[in-house]
Amino acid sequence: MKFGFPMAFTTTMLAWSSVEMASQLKAREEHENALAALKWATDYLIKAHPESNVLYGQVGDGDSDHACWMRPEDMTTPRPSYRIDAQHPGADLAGETAAAMAAASLAFAPSDAAYAKKLIDHAKDLFEFGKDHPGVYHYSIPNAAGFYPSSGYEDELLWAAAWLHRATGDQAYLDYLTQASNSGGARFVFSWDDKFLGAQVLAAKLVFEGKVKNEGKIAEYKTMAEQFICNCAQKGSNNVKKTPGGLLWFLPWDNLQYTATASFVLSTYGKYLEAAQASVQCPNGALKAFDLLDLARAQVNYILGSNPKNMSYMVGFGTNYPKRPHHRGASIVSIKKNPKPMTCNEGFEAWYNNPEPNPNVLFGAIVGGPDENDAYQDERSDFQHDEPDTVTVAPLIGVLAAIA
Repeated sequence: MKFGFPMAFTTTMLAWSSVEMASQLKAREEHENALAALKWATDYLIKAHPESNVLYGQVGDGDSDHACWMRPEDMTTPRPSYRIDAQHPGADLAGETAAAMAAASLAFAPSDAAYAKKLIDHAKDLFEFGKDHPGVYHYSIPNAAGFYPSSGYEDELLWAAAWLHRATGDQAYLDYLTQASNSGGARFVFSWDDKFLGAQVLAAKLVFEGKVKNEGKIAEYKTMAEQFICNCAQKGSNNVKKTPGGLLWFLPWDNLQYTATASFVLSTYGKYLEAAQASVQCPNGALKAFDLLDLARAQVNYILGSNPKNMSYMVGFGTNYPKRPHHRGASIVSIKKNPKPMTCNEGFEAWYNNPEPNPNVLFGAIVGGPDENDAYQDERSDFQHDEPDTVTVAPLIGVLAAIA
């Protein structure tokens, strides 16, 4: 399956990690690796946008795909492609893809100006497409509704405008931000479906850099970003829940994706505070740059093993990590060891329900993580806690670079 909506957010967050933490990634000789992964994604997104008002947002049928447990090499499920266009709008999908292209253009600009310009051109087109054709993408691609439904498109267009302004300096994008009717208010999560916080943080960055005044809509964005940060730091008026072991806990399904994005916001905002020699004034105390970095570090430490189960939730890191992540390719014997094709249902019988560890180690994947009481079972069938995804890894690249 290729689900364009969460894939584009993954791309934006990987680009933001690459841009914001470029010096740290270079110091560890990881910057080129980050750019190589990023280009794999942006090359695909370029192909998915063959003309101004056309964007392919999904390949594959989610229902038939999820009904089978097969290796990718054996798959025979249908591969239809779905798109948005002027008659079938999806401003959220267009906006998120525009954000991804604009953020990535900043990542590539120092090393490949031509590719960066290509990305900006696509981003501009997609932003205009989204603005001119409002609507939620899963009405145009109904199959996506059962997997990655969207709660609205205003956040993606703000997010795209913020990135396009950062990449181009064009006043029109700043005007879009300052004239928006909805700043998002205080957010509870930052995720593939909710980008308001990302736009708020980018707007606050402009204040710290002295590029805009802290007034009107911009002040609203900054205040809302800092409310989220205060709540993560347990100094706000509506604090984020923490597990007994200290993990920021947002939602029951795949919680670590939200912990990862929150940790990225903390790391990045801490960087802005340090550069501006500023602090965040919370209802219950002030926060300095090092406070935010310390909180992000504590979350990473938890994810990598400093938790009540002494378990790393990153597969392959340490000795005690998830051995049965909910992942088809990892859970079925490699085609190199057993080339015999496996049918749709054979995979369930032979591998999905097999209590043994996965035969292939999915190095670097991060599973959904523990529940609100730090409990985790490492069962392949528990996709709520044991399924890995890319939207968790992309922001953590920036966090890991920041605290390395």
